[in-house]
Amino acid sequence: MPIATVNPANGETLKTYEAMGEEELERRLQLAEATFRTYRTTTFAERAQMMNRAAGLLEEDQREIGRVMTTEMGKPVEQARAEAAKCARAMRWYAERAEGLLADEEPPEQDVRDSGASRVRVRYRPLGPVLAVMPWNFPLWQVIRFAAPALMAGNVGLLKHASNVPQTALYLEDLFHRAGFTEGCFQTLLVGSAAVDGILRDERVRAATLTGSEPAGRAVASTAGEMIKKTVLELGGSDPYVVMPSADLDRAAAVAVTARVQNNGESCIAAKRFIVHADVYDAFAERFVAGMEALRTGDPLEEGTQVGPLATEQGRRDLEELVDDAKRAGAEVLCGGERPDGPGWYYPPTVLAGITREMRVHREEAFGPVATLYRAGDLDEAVLIANDSPFGLSSNVWTREEREVERFARDLEAGAVYVNGMTASHPAFPFGGVKRSGYGRELSGHGIREFCNITTVWQGA
Repeated sequence: MPIATVNPANGETLKTYEAMGEEELERRLQLAEATFRTYRTTTFAERAQMMNRAAGLLEEDQREIGRVMTTEMGKPVEQARAEAAKCARAMRWYAERAEGLLADEEPPEQDVRDSGASRVRVRYRPLGPVLAVMPWNFPLWQVIRFAAPALMAGNVGLLKHASNVPQTALYLEDLFHRAGFTEGCFQTLLVGSAAVDGILRDERVRAATLTGSEPAGRAVASTAGEMIKKTVLELGGSDPYVVMPSADLDRAAAVAVTARVQNNGESCIAAKRFIVHADVYDAFAERFVAGMEALRTGDPLEEGTQVGPLATEQGRRDLEELVDDAKRAGAEVLCGGERPDGPGWYYPPTVLAGITREMRVHREEAFGPVATLYRAGDLDEAVLIANDSPFGLSSNVWTREEREVERFARDLEAGAVYVNGMTASHPAFPFGGVKRSGYGRELSGHGIREFCNITTVWQGA
């Protein structure tokens, strides 16, 4: 894929960029290593001052960078501006809390005495340059939720962003530089995906984090394993959205629409499989389909647009193939399901019912505004359907029965269970999945410690 901004609303190429050559890449790796030696000794107060300044600059740039994101990957511009605001809040959250999250820990006195020490501390120290391989769907947020904790921990970042969001990638490097971080603290590497393996093999790169596809995750994990380097992977998701008889159906259906089409449906944590108890299936389906049909699809730069084009032509083609496969296998199309005429990579909000295990859409992630409906006879069957997926990122459950809440919290195979609400990422809570959705955690104290050297400091009497 060329490194270029291609407007998904009309297919027009707006800007192209040359990939960095080996000489420039080497210069930047040297700079990252050299910068880390000094940046790691800065105080939390110094880092926080720069991080807060970056948050303020991002807020000032909110409208401008929101328009850039929309032009590069097609999300409705109101959602793009909201993404920028969310990033600024997360940066301030880590600026305020990083020192406490990484404070030295002292084990119980009895354990210290038993070890023969006079004092024992557990200290969190930064690892060094961390490579971040990031996707296009949340081009600011995916990066900030790595960069804010990593920089506050004393690491330096090397960003290999998706090739279709180069302007956003370059903006991020400039943002941190304007905020006072020295040049080598955060660098954008304009390189293709083929360069990732070599960068990760470089001894100066100490760890990596990737958000993206399963194949990309396997490639990074394989190389990192060979080189014995820490990784965090956040891969695909096909999140279940379970509706039980006690649920508030009007609210559950309304939230379901947003949960499916947020970010044009191109979100790993978007609800994708809607598993509804037989007692309320028809009532929920009627409300849900009506909500999907009422969505306003159109130019993502227009205020009020709720669903824009998919980010890439290939992405639309992949989504269309999943829907067509399901239709051939007997799925019922309750709305949508046909590519519209005209320019741009649009696909309508779509609801499919009558899903069977033989259909690709049952086991593969639908990355776009396509929902699948399942009928469950009881709670046990709902859990079975929900877990019948290679993914385990997040999950959503709608019930007013506390015993059902506890059952789902115990048995759903996912990194999160959201009850009577929509899955969302927040800096205070750990984020990540199980199974083919990856491993490790981002955000919260768990996330900032992922790229730290957890050091035991033992002192004798």
